[in-house]
Amino acid sequence: MPVVLITPEAMLHQKAPYVDHLLEAGFEIRYPEDPTFTRGLCGPETTVEVLSACDAVIAGGEILTPDVLDALPNLRVVARSGVGYDRVDIPAATRLGIPVTITPTANHEAVAELTLSLIFAVAKEVLFNDREARAGRWPMKPTRPIRGQTLGIVGLGRIGRSTAVRGQALGMTVIAVESYPDQNFVQQHGIELVDLDTLLARADFLSAHCPVTEETTGMFNAGLFARMKPDSVFINTARGKLHVEADLIEALQNGPLWAAGLDVFEQEPTDAANPLFQLENVVCSPHVAGNDTKSQVDMGIEAADCIIRLHRGEWPVGAVVNDELRDGWTW
Repeated sequence: MPVVLITPEAMLHQKAPYVDHLLEAGFEIRYPEDPTFTRGLCGPETTVEVLSACDAVIAGGEILTPDVLDALPNLRVVARSGVGYDRVDIPAATRLGIPVTITPTANHEAVAELTLSLIFAVAKEVLFNDREARAGRWPMKPTRPIRGQTLGIVGLGRIGRSTAVRGQALGMTVIAVESYPDQNFVQQHGIELVDLDTLLARADFLSAHCPVTEETTGMFNAGLFARMKPDSVFINTARGKLHVEADLIEALQNGPLWAAGLDVFEQEPTDAANPLFQLENVVCSPHVAGNDTKSQVDMGIEAADCIIRLHRGEWPVGAVVNDELRDGWTW
């Protein structure tokens, strides 16, 4: 009986549809003994030890390096819960014939919702006003409007598109940078495609929704922040490696940025002493944008479906990162 290890913390020991689907398909389900295993904090030896008994894994944030993958000869599928896969060495997985799948349609709306939550929290100074009210003070400081502001989106994939329509519903003007835009979507919603310099100069709120690649790693750095509109806001619910935290802190302290909303950090979990936490003009959350209760179930279902279909000899089109394995691949 093939074994599936489920590692995301929110999925541990749950009575959920994806569990039923796997059991009905003839899989044994196991969980790591350490519920924090998926955070990627343990060393490669522990990672290998935990994964050694499984044929497939519904993975969270564990780090799968070439050495780790080489030491797992029984591993047939890595099904990522979410759309990011920067912690999996894709060339190594491809060399070893291990399909790496994602859940492309499960959590984009959840991420968009948290993106808007951060925009609201920053613009309406929710944390400041909450603290002041609880302390018995009654500040009358005006907050910032959202309606009529320009939302600049860097990356108009599923999450970027979901954020765009929500921004428009709030009365925002949406502009975007995207190398391969969905022209039907752009035309239907009247989104203006611009180059990066134009977006930086015009956006009151800049929201990052691009993947981490060699080109995008650290792209939000001192040079880019310096070109942003004065008193603008930086929002990142994508990946922490997109921005350089030291440069972001400088831009928040000395301009041009007015504030930032962050769900992601360069290192995760980030240190409690991170200087970002000392800034009053920053609102943070611990990389939970894609993990509301509905999206968590939907991600589990999509990941389980990928494993089940691959075991049956079916290829989950649109969900496999290393799609070049398709021809001739067998379980």
